[in-house]
Amino acid sequence: MANISEISIKRPVLSTVMMLIILLFGMIGYHYLGVREFPSVDQPIISVNVSYSGANAEVIMNQITEPLEQNINGIPGIRSLSSVSSQGSSRITVEFELSVDMETAANDVRDKVSRAQRYLPRDCDPPTVSKADADASPILQIGIRSNKRSLMELSEIAELTVKERLQTISNVSAVEIWGQKKILHAFMAGSH
Repeated sequence: MANISEISIKRPVLSTVMMLIILLFGMIGYHYLGVREFPSVDQPIISVNVSYSGANAEVIMNQITEPLEQNINGIPGIRSLSSVSSQGSSRITVEFELSVDMETAANDVRDKVSRAQRYLPRDCDPPTVSKADADASPILQIGIRSNKRSLMELSEIAELTVKERLQTISNVSAVEIWGQKKILHAFMAGSH
């Protein structure tokens, strides 16, 4: 039985052709080789935000965060569940396993949040469920000011015009308005 070195010495043309074929397949394979230092992986993270103006952090935790966490906790495929209760707002971050479909996870969280909504205080804002990175920071901040319009008018423009248009842009996960002033309708009842 002849080894490779004997064949290469006896048939130099065959060994040259074999080397060229190996080199050709290597070059073709190199162009189709997909290697990334940091692969693009979408972490399946769902955020639930609730605003309850005027409530302190303890009330937020007891009346909003805990009932929502108890309902969300039963969803299969959860990797971690964390929450932050602060003055006037609650944020729950649910991280799922990488094998879980993002749309299915978001729908499951929406279902659980809608079931838990009856346990929340009636005067709190409805919970919003968003598919966003837990550590994402705002990419763009826009300031609106005017010398002729009041803060209430500017808040209305920001809510109805600017926010609506920004939300329709693809890949925008959330649009938040800070410093907004709303009209409060209050009815006073007096006894005679």
